Amino acid sequence: MTWIEAIILGLVQGLTEFLPISSSAHIRIVGEFLPSGADPGAAFTAITQLGTELAVLIYFWRDITRIIGRWCAAVTGRIPHSDPDARMGWLIIVGSIPIAVLGLLLQDWIDTEFRSLWITATMLIVFGVLLALADRLGRQTKPLEKLTVRDGVLYGLAQALALVPGVSRSGGTIAAGLAMGYTRPAAARYAFLLAVPAVFASGLYKLYTSLTDPGTQGPYGMGETLVATGIAFVVGYAVIAWLMRFISTHSFLPFVWYRILLGGVLFALLGAGVISAGPRPRRGAGRPAPAEPPRCEESREVLEYPRPAHRAEPPRPAAAA
Repeated sequence: MTWIEAIILGLVQGLTEFLPISSSAHIRIVGEFLPSGADPGAAFTAITQLGTELAVLIYFWRDITRIIGRWCAAVTGRIPHSDPDARMGWLIIVGSIPIAVLGLLLQDWIDTEFRSLWITATMLIVFGVLLALADRLGRQTKPLEKLTVRDGVLYGLAQALALVPGVSRSGGTIAAGLAMGYTRPAAARYAFLLAVPAVFASGLYKLYTSLTDPGTQGPYGMGETLVATGIAFVVGYAVIAWLMRFISTHSFLPFVWYRILLGGVLFALLGAGVISAGPRPRRGAGRPAPAEPPRCEESREVLEYPRPAHRAEPPRPAAAA
């Protein structure tokens, strides 16, 4: 059954990673309704994101290889640092710093408190409203070539908010880009490129810790996690291609309404006690082992019985003279 669950979660990861609706929130929610009833965990989420980021590498392969090549040429002094692609490389590095620092500092919170469904429901609604405001009020006139260091840092701070399930990595960074006046395609393109270093670093780190310390792996084994990762890659690639075409002619409003609706339903389910807010173990897992019957241990004490008191012998009568 866990293999089927892993396949379902891989589909969910691939479908939701690039849409501004938070893939980590959907992984967390769907896990509650699967037969095992378990939170898949932060490690499972981070590792399966390697599949979707591999889809980003392939889809934007020409852009990524060009940026890396020109950045290396600028570092070695062969071309000026003002080259647009070399500059983009530096901006991706700068924008990746906030999530790297906060990810390390808040690691324990990310694995525990931040995965509360109350927080997830709140973030779904709040950032849905912020995305709607940015999409409606943003000027949407700046191309990606106008990206500045200041804007790159703000993009990075927005991406760091995605450490909390419900925010959405793409949703947070796209909303920040729209608020700063960038067009929808430009905001989405930089959001996808910016995510590559952070997601690969996080996923590979979680993969390493899962292999070296199986206790941190969560309810699914490594084989099941890798199957989910492969499925996420295939589905994620198709979603990227569709989304880049969709946002060129449509707004983000359908995703906004979906986020608000999902957050409201989640609040209702939590309030009614249908689902648990915090991570819980798989059904049937974590049960205490039956207590062993008490053993009668042989006493090693040497029992000493009191010896009778020594009686003095009566005096013998004196011999007759």
